[in-house]
Amino acid sequence: MPTSRRTLLKTSAAAAAALTFDWTRAQAQAETVRVGVIYDLTGPFAAGGSVASSIGAQIAIDLVNERGGIGSKYKVSPVAADSQSKPDVAINESERLINQEKVDIILGVYASAHAVPLAAKVEQQKKILWITTAVSTAVFKDKNLQYVFRAQIHSDQYGQAFAGFMSEHAQAKLGMDAKDVKIALIHEDGPYGVGVAAADEAYAKQAGLQVVLREGYSASAPDLSVLVTKIKRAKADVISHAGYNPDITLFLRQARESGLRFKMLFGAGAGYSQLDKLRATFGADIDNFCNIDPVPAQLLDPAKLAPGMGDLIKTMVSRYQAKTGATDVPPHCSMGFNQTWVLLNNVLPVAKEKYGSFEPEAIRKAALDVDIPAGGTIQGYGVKFFPPGTPLSGQNERSTPVVMQNAGEHISVVWPTNIQTQAPVFPLPKSSVYAA
Repeated sequence: MPTSRRTLLKTSAAAAAALTFDWTRAQAQAETVRVGVIYDLTGPFAAGGSVASSIGAQIAIDLVNERGGIGSKYKVSPVAADSQSKPDVAINESERLINQEKVDIILGVYASAHAVPLAAKVEQQKKILWITTAVSTAVFKDKNLQYVFRAQIHSDQYGQAFAGFMSEHAQAKLGMDAKDVKIALIHEDGPYGVGVAAADEAYAKQAGLQVVLREGYSASAPDLSVLVTKIKRAKADVISHAGYNPDITLFLRQARESGLRFKMLFGAGAGYSQLDKLRATFGADIDNFCNIDPVPAQLLDPAKLAPGMGDLIKTMVSRYQAKTGATDVPPHCSMGFNQTWVLLNNVLPVAKEKYGSFEPEAIRKAALDVDIPAGGTIQGYGVKFFPPGTPLSGQNERSTPVVMQNAGEHISVVWPTNIQTQAPVFPLPKSSVYAA
């Protein structure tokens, strides 16, 4: 065989092999859905629940992949990003995920201070932002967002739960008319804290509660002693506090040192949901504090949930504990898992099967089709997104928080009363260092 012909055959064979390799690689890529996953893995928000939420999200991704992927066909390939507890980094990382990593879906976001600008940026590029954790109502309020979705609760609901609990229990537990209960609302001054405090104030006044102080502060403030003094002067019976981990720690330490006394403290998720970290610092001092947040799934009665939810909860809890060594599985783990599970099991399969692709427009349409009844998620609530043209377009209209109370290693649901697992201890018992 002439050398030129032999060379030609070898070259043709090599080209065919290369084409086969490229086709195989393209097929593999076609069967993989790349999702940008953005959380605060470092900085102060990391310990406030962001890492816990990221672990919950990853557990959901792992489970879906172990079961064959989305629709038992398409594996999920997460592309991780650390927003470092900084809004500018969150924006830069989201742009990197979209423009360099070429993802059409960004999942995660712990801080509302990040969620507000990110929602605008991602919406502008017509990509999907699937918020798992950030709660500020301002993310959606009157924005008419089309490509941003949140199955998570929103901050107005913290105010509803707070006022609902106080209205129901003021007379029976405190022996006081609701109008005589003095409320202090304190909060970090970002979108999360401002949103919660505004809702607390609106619903407290609607319920006839007496708001004697509303005070914001920087989450990075080095000293909160002036805030403590203001609460003492206002003679507040009850404190509602929306804060992260470092500022909560600082406030409680300075409150104890100055002898601040009150009948109850209500947290609003975030740092108050990281009980293992608060306990490591304060021990029994935080016993019987209340916390408003989406429920940690393991506190619910699985018999009241849709079939299979109980097994999912057990798997999530065991994997979280194995990964972290933690005794408590915080609500943020359930948030990360739950919202990711909804995306991967209730939205993306429909986008592909009904609307033909995993492109943003198909995902947007599939998300608006979601109709999960109460009890259909591991956190107990259902999922139905407000449609375009409504004041909270993209927000889940069926999400609900609960009021929880902690005592040692035990966390109970104390409100709403119809699903409580124990009656609330209210006011704080005399044994508490903070008891009035």
